[in-house]
Amino acid sequence: MKKEFIISIIISLTFLSLGFILLHFELIGYGLSFFVFLPFTLGFILGKSTLKSMSLWGLTISLAIFFILLLGGNLEGMVCVLMSMPLILIAIAIGAVVKHGIKRYRNKDKQDNLIKSSILPFCLFLTLAFIETELTKNDQFVIEVKSEIILPYSPIQVYETIKSVDTLDAEKPFLMKLDLPIPQKCILEEEKVGGIRTCYFEGGLIVEKITELEKGKILKMDVIDYQLTGRKWLGFNEAIYYFDELENGQTKMTRITTYTSELYPRFYWKPLEKIGIEQEHEYVFSNLKKDLKNRYGG
Repeated sequence: MKKEFIISIIISLTFLSLGFILLHFELIGYGLSFFVFLPFTLGFILGKSTLKSMSLWGLTISLAIFFILLLGGNLEGMVCVLMSMPLILIAIAIGAVVKHGIKRYRNKDKQDNLIKSSILPFCLFLTLAFIETELTKNDQFVIEVKSEIILPYSPIQVYETIKSVDTLDAEKPFLMKLDLPIPQKCILEEEKVGGIRTCYFEGGLIVEKITELEKGKILKMDVIDYQLTGRKWLGFNEAIYYFDELENGQTKMTRITTYTSELYPRFYWKPLEKIGIEQEHEYVFSNLKKDLKNRYGG
């Protein structure tokens, strides 16, 4: 039992580490192969007829060690890890259930050699991962996330307050209390088309170049550089603000973020990405309301 436990930890950490190394050096993508087939394979290899098996305990401990190392080394953030966990755990569970079903029709006394039985599945994982990467490497789906807010100020007042922000300090949404990037300030260097606006975050920054500007109506920027911990799988494209004057003297400000993502399956990741970006918008909106009140009263 002790030997099985140790071998299961070695196999799990080897699979997970090699998979992440391949991701880190962009040899494979953040797709079905990594998030579904790899954990399914581990569940299948290490699953037995009972959840009390030492191999599954070894897998559980390996996952904990792996994610702690990712977080401790700032290779990924807590939000990313938590979002991926349901998908990974479900895939592991399905793999273990499939293994259980197969063992019902085999000799129950026959013991699997964990090391030998892991070689073929890992080779299959690599094959599928390389094929998937080739098939999806040219996929560039631009996703748009839009948020709106009504403010009791004129469009020019809202524009003047949002274009450059010395300090962002507002109530943080839930995901920011974990480790979603927290914007600290945004500095506009030149107020013209081609001007640079840099937003600084805790642990990174986003650099934007103005492509369209009409004071009190539109501020449109291309993202030309970004450096955020563990987020190579997201590609930010545009940051857009629209300022629409309402009949009662209020302003409807629309914030649009466009981005690309390398994460698959899309049906799982797209809603989670949307939640994360909307919480960033929510934080900016909360700070904007506070700044407008301090600047213009009301």
